[in-house]
Amino acid sequence: MSAVTVHQADNAPRFQAGTEHVESWFFRANHPTEPRAIWLKATILSRRGGAVAEAWCSLFDGDRDRALGRKVTVPMASARIGGSSLGIHVEGCSFQLGADRGSAKGTLGEFSWDLSWERLPGPLGEPLCMLPSRRLVDARLPRNKLLTPSPVLLCSGTARWGGQTWSMERWPGMQGHNWGRAHSPEYAWGQCVFSSELGEPVCTVEAASGRVALGGRTSPLLALMSIRRGGRVYRFDRLLDLWNRDARIDFPEWTLRMKGPAGEALLSMRARPERMVCLGYENPSGQLSHCLNSKLAAVSLRVNPVNEEAFECRSLHGGALEFLQREPVSAIPEVV
Repeated sequence: MSAVTVHQADNAPRFQAGTEHVESWFFRANHPTEPRAIWLKATILSRRGGAVAEAWCSLFDGDRDRALGRKVTVPMASARIGGSSLGIHVEGCSFQLGADRGSAKGTLGEFSWDLSWERLPGPLGEPLCMLPSRRLVDARLPRNKLLTPSPVLLCSGTARWGGQTWSMERWPGMQGHNWGRAHSPEYAWGQCVFSSELGEPVCTVEAASGRVALGGRTSPLLALMSIRRGGRVYRFDRLLDLWNRDARIDFPEWTLRMKGPAGEALLSMRARPERMVCLGYENPSGQLSHCLNSKLAAVSLRVNPVNEEAFECRSLHGGALEFLQREPVSAIPEVV
């Protein structure tokens, strides 16, 4: 399949009416050099008694150590999600997710945005499956799926909030899609687009570690990581290598050490609570989890590939970092 076909399939909705289901499409973009970022998300929550659709927007201003967000929730019948070039419309917020291009326009309270983006051509921007095999994407297990139709994109447009106007010109970012019967009991997820001194994307990393529900209990932390640098891909996702992974979630820091056939990798990400927002993620059961969300995380990546020279990548504030846990953190404002 071509990258275009895969991109369209990866964004295709998996929601079926009458099932317990959570599903999200999300987008973010970061200023190439300054600590500013925007994050947008559309979600479906299907539970006993019906389904709802939500739209979320959060903006992160590191210069002022501020992060604020808003959301809107409507009955699923009031939203529109579908089409070959996926269109998502929730209240006054709309997304268009095409094969190589996308757009978002909307207003939530004092927030408004009008954005368009294009997927970076070449190996860095090709769709990414975080699962060990694409055959697992629509399989019964694992219950939670994570795809990245656009690991690297370039975004332009405007965003307004708090009396400010951000003019964006080719801000690097990404677009992802995930779904499952419920949210994982606990996870950390991170992604970063590293750029050269000239501002061109040269390397990406995406990783996740989390627990899964097993017969009323939760598993140890499981972890996956994928790194792209130029035309090379370094994957750490084999089930056989579970014992070669060391994932440590110590909010607001996350460290992941990985070993496998590709070599060794160490990912360290750290967020500043004053630059984060808290999102309440409801499960179909009614249980509430809290997503502590940063789009200005500091990132350090060290990779020692097999039969290749080791390399390092760093970003002061270009990382997307999320922690999901049962309890909120009082210092972090909740998006309402």
